Amino acid sequence: MVQESDARITIYHNPKCGTSRTVLALIREYGVEPTVIEYLKTPPTREEIVSMIERMGIPVRELLRRKGTPYDELGLDDPKWTEDQLVDFIVQHPILMNRPLVVSPAGVRLCRPAESVADIL
Repeated sequence: MVQESDARITIYHNPKCGTSRTVLALIREYGVEPTVIEYLKTPPTREEIVSMIERMGIPVRELLRRKGTPYDELGLDDPKWTEDQLVDFIVQHPILMNRPLVVSPAGVRLCRPAESVADIL
């Protein structure tokens, strides 16, 4: 369980997303007030995106969101796109980044399902 002294938790949040709102509420139930970044208003930098992906140990494609994004229009299903190119698409279109992403001292997690946030708190 998170202690106040080490509560360095950040959530990349979309307040319109039910899962994101649930994860934020779960973090607060642990007695922590995280740094909340509405990533559509304040997108992470390319370096931050790359760092989060590396810390999660996942391919970029696992971070991509399809629904309600330009994913299909950009043809991101095409295997021709490199990891670097896919990151560039996320930088250009932050809505492509799935959410909520939670960063804590214990790791970085795409919190789907919402309850998976407990693993890094």
